[in-house]
Amino acid sequence: MAIIIAVANQKGGVGKTTTTANLGASLAVKGHRVLLVDMDPQGNLTSAFGLDKGVRQTVADALLDRRVPLPIVSVENGSEGRLDLVPAATELAVAEAQLMNKLGRELRLRDQLSGVEGQYAFVLIDTPPSLGTLTINSLVAAHYVVVPTEARFFSLQGLQMLEDTIQETLFLNPRLKVLGILLSKLDRRLKEERLVSDHLRERWGDAVFETEIGTNSKILEAGSSGVSVFRYAGGDKAADLYLSLADEVLRRVQ
Repeated sequence: MAIIIAVANQKGGVGKTTTTANLGASLAVKGHRVLLVDMDPQGNLTSAFGLDKGVRQTVADALLDRRVPLPIVSVENGSEGRLDLVPAATELAVAEAQLMNKLGRELRLRDQLSGVEGQYAFVLIDTPPSLGTLTINSLVAAHYVVVPTEARFFSLQGLQMLEDTIQETLFLNPRLKVLGILLSKLDRRLKEERLVSDHLRERWGDAVFETEIGTNSKILEAGSSGVSVFRYAGGDKAADLYLSLADEVLRRVQ
């Protein structure tokens, strides 16, 4: 069965989508079958693979109606493994409101994934920048959480809020564990970011991944072009960072 990882942080702009996209692509490059699930109504993960136009069904349809299977689209990644995506669109925001009146609303994604997870080694879920029903669905479905964060002092509050939410989620999903905290978009030329990154490693210790994703224009350019860093010209250095992160993830889930 698949190892299911939610990529979560209630703060926006910390690199959740780029982490989900490129970690997933890295695992596929290493020969694993990977499913990405876009649970953000902004649909940034869907756009990151150039699938934002012409998508007829999205994850919203499957969340609202148990009889509708997850819509799965194959993504070309030029890798040894398989990379698939469950797309999202703005309709997901409406679906989140409608879910409030549904029985078992927190279990919808977990139940849908149970029908397909046997086809994959990994399922990675990109979550919205909030702690609402969609994020709770993602955490309830997951075995692990990866937490991307900026090395900024105001980002530390977001980590604490997510930690509290994970503790609440254990009531519905006692298997959930934090796989690691990822320093993302890090610029070690800035004193504040050096201080905060050092503080994070002192506070959370081995929970912080050794791999750090530094600021790199190629990461943003690749996402804007609808491809992973593995298929973007000049993205070699960024690709190496995500391959290193994938190696850490593989070690930690063993």
